Amino acid sequence: MCDVLLEVQDLKKFFKTSKGMLHAVDGVSFTIERGKTLGIVGESGCGKTTTGRAILRLVEPTSGKIVFEGKDISKLRKREMRKQRQNMQLIFQDPFSSLDPRKTVSQLIREPIVVNKLIRDKRLIEARVKELMELVGMAERFYNSYPHELDGGRRQRIGIARALAINPKFIVCDEPVSALDVSIQAQILNLLKELQHKLKLTYIFITHDLSVVNYFADEIAVMYLGKLVEKAPTEEIFAHPIHPYTQALLSAIPNTDIDIKMERILIKGEVSSPVNLPDACRFAKRCNYTSEICEKKDPELREIFPQHFVACYCPHNHYCKNADGGIK
Repeated sequence: MCDVLLEVQDLKKFFKTSKGMLHAVDGVSFTIERGKTLGIVGESGCGKTTTGRAILRLVEPTSGKIVFEGKDISKLRKREMRKQRQNMQLIFQDPFSSLDPRKTVSQLIREPIVVNKLIRDKRLIEARVKELMELVGMAERFYNSYPHELDGGRRQRIGIARALAINPKFIVCDEPVSALDVSIQAQILNLLKELQHKLKLTYIFITHDLSVVNYFADEIAVMYLGKLVEKAPTEEIFAHPIHPYTQALLSAIPNTDIDIKMERILIKGEVSSPVNLPDACRFAKRCNYTSEICEKKDPELREIFPQHFVACYCPHNHYCKNADGGIK
């Protein structure tokens, strides 16, 4: 029996704009087992980051349920949620803008410990800061350094140390390597993997880089215009991508083998506006396989193979349509 740490049910986050309601996250549902990583991928503006922040309630969800360790945290009051966040943390995308430039490395790592009153003795706090620095691979000589004196990789290590400072069980990694050089990316990814095994952490890993998520995640959820269009174990989704959008994303991954000719699937047209969306498939205007049903009804995410979920009427393959155009 699997040990589910986080369950998200029909999560929605809408923003009111002058032109109508913007559907940033629209009916997202998934579960994550303890100690596992769910990778959320998709192009810019698809709602990946908003999903992560809504789960942590850094932005308040419009509706939906967030169940953490069997407890519904979606309706907790601010004081209760603040205590709950000791179990749930965030690693930001930009390791420079997320850090206070006026504080040293030791002050930045110390801050979550002091704010949450986890340790009160100054000597114990200092020992904990040095322990965290060693844990994330930062030399003690940077103890009194400022963020502007460090490279991107070391800044991100500070962000990771801050997230670990209050001993969380769950961390949302919001594109934590996208602002780093390729060689530094590998170091940070290996560090996060090592920490996951050592501390039994559970991650949501948000990224637009499928090569990264292939290496890092146990499961992948593909988002498009606020909705999940495909979700499956990593090996399965790379071996048998079904949704046309997923297939196009995978075809765009660079291949270093010059003897293998990769067929690129080009996505035509512009992304539809997420404001006042009609009840139709959100990818229909850019899809090469659009049928009549796609223009009339938005497909639901359905399990077509064990643990493989797709929101598509699949007119382009043998998974075929049933009488009303849905997946069998």
